[in-house]
Amino acid sequence: MASSPTSLAFKVHRREPELIKPAKPTPREFKLLSDIDDPEGLRFHISFIQFYRHNPSMHGKDPVKVIREAIAKTLVFYYPFAGRLREGHNRKLMVECTSEGILFIEADADVTLEQFGDPLQPPFPCLEELLFDVPGSSGVLNCPLLFIQVSRLKCGGFLFALRLNHTMSDGPGLVQFMAAVAEMACGANALSVPPVWERHVLNATDPPRVTCRHREYEEVAGSKSSNITHDHLVHRSFFFSPSELTALRKLVPPHLGHCSTFEILTAWQGPLIQF
Repeated sequence: MASSPTSLAFKVHRREPELIKPAKPTPREFKLLSDIDDPEGLRFHISFIQFYRHNPSMHGKDPVKVIREAIAKTLVFYYPFAGRLREGHNRKLMVECTSEGILFIEADADVTLEQFGDPLQPPFPCLEELLFDVPGSSGVLNCPLLFIQVSRLKCGGFLFALRLNHTMSDGPGLVQFMAAVAEMACGANALSVPPVWERHVLNATDPPRVTCRHREYEEVAGSKSSNITHDHLVHRSFFFSPSELTALRKLVPPHLGHCSTFEILTAWQGPLIQF
């Protein structure tokens, strides 16, 4: 029987933090973030951790070395991630493309993937060790915009933990970056989906001009959202197998059949959440 994640204890040996820079020279310039990136509510970091089982085809290959090299190649295309966030007039955010690099830690964990239990779900033990908070690295301004820690496991698998400055990217943008790293790790020399920096299209007109009714700011009758506190929330994990996803997809109207798995799940989260 697998150990309970909350009772599992193990040691993590970390190397000194390093900066991974783009593998080739990149432009030195300033890039303005959009107006919707500036609010205080977005000036924070988001983190996640991914678990990878041992793959026999990777025998003799070090995941840390492969990922480190892939990141350096990817940053040639995603070079703003290697810069630092600055604040201008009226607290306008911009990224200075300095090629300083992203923060990276190589580590070894004295544990197997199976010991985390099945299914894998939070809370994960020693999370602060699997994504170590390097002193001085978690600020929004003048700090690395990405922090990645790769921890090898005793079983041959590894853990990939990442912390991202949220003003620089949302979820889909991060997925695109991760897909680019994966392509480079598999030997690609160019990206199938190159990044595009067009944040100016999200800026307000000067002077601002309202052209449509913004229902997203209207109050919803009977909504309890204003009364919800953390005391009312219960943490639960739900796992959807391929068969369950197929069942949900059959409930979608034919003209929306192209929806992604993420869109399918988020569309159905309302009926699953009860207060």
